[in-house]
Amino acid sequence: MELEGGKADEEKGVPDFWLTALKNNEVLAEEITERDDEALKYLKDIKWYRIEEPKGFKLEFFFDQNPYFKNSVLTKTYHMIDEDEPILEKAIGTEIEWYPGKCLTQKLLKKKPKKGSKNAKTRTKIEECESFFNFFSPPEVPEDDKDLDDETAEELQNQMEQDYDIASTIRDKIIPHAVSWFTGEAIQGEELGLDDDEDEDNDDDDDDDDDDDEDEDEEDEEEDDEDEGKTKKKSSAGNKKSGRPQVGDGQQGERPPECKQQ
Repeated sequence: MELEGGKADEEKGVPDFWLTALKNNEVLAEEITERDDEALKYLKDIKWYRIEEPKGFKLEFFFDQNPYFKNSVLTKTYHMIDEDEPILEKAIGTEIEWYPGKCLTQKLLKKKPKKGSKNAKTRTKIEECESFFNFFSPPEVPEDDKDLDDETAEELQNQMEQDYDIASTIRDKIIPHAVSWFTGEAIQGEELGLDDDEDEDNDDDDDDDDDDDEDEDEEDEEEDDEDEGKTKKKSSAGNKKSGRPQVGDGQQGERPPECKQQ
C-alpha cells in the first residue's frame, strides 16, 4: 500500500482545521449538518491509500477521543472493476460505535398521545436523518442486479455516483491541498475554474516570456556578430525546452488512474 496522507505536522494544534477545510468545499458542505460540526471538530487527520487486491483505494479518518463514538479511525474502501474503463464495484465503510444517545445519523422522535386517548404514554420513534457520517454506510449493491427494477437501479446508481463524488473530492482536492481549503485560497481557485495543471502551465508561460526577453537582449548585444547571435539564440531556446516540467510526475501522478469516476 502507498500512503497519500495529509500534512499532519503542519495542521497539528490548529482548531477545527479539517472541519473548516471540508466545509469550505461546496460538495462536502452540503453533506455536513450543524449536528455534525461538533463531532468533526475531533477529526485530526485524513489519509488515503491505493490498494491492489482488489484494485481501488481507501480513505482513513483519524479522530481524537470524543463523546460521540468509540472508533479512533473511520475508513471507507472502494473496490474497482479493472476493465477497459474502471467501474466502481462497491464501497465498504466502518461501522460506527456510537455512544448511547449520540448517534448523528438517527433522530429520536417523541409523539405525544392524543387528547382523551386511553394510552397516555409518549411514544418514541427512531428516524434516519441526514449526516456526513452516513458516508460510512454506503449504498449496498445486490449480488444479482437482475433483481432490481429500472427505477430502483437508477436510484442506486445515483447514490453510488454521489458517494464516489464525495470520496474523490476528499482524495483529490482536500487531502493534497488541505491548507488552501482551510484558508479559503482554494475556494478562489474553484470559482475561477483553475486547477493545479493550469497553475503550472501559467508558471511555465511566465518562464518562457522571461526567456524570450533574454533572447531579445542577447540579439541586441550581439547584432554586430550575426553568427554568434544565432548561436546564443539556439542555446537559449534549447534551455527553455528542457526546463519545462514533465507531466505525470507531479499532482497528476498522485491520482491513481483506476479511481476515475464512472
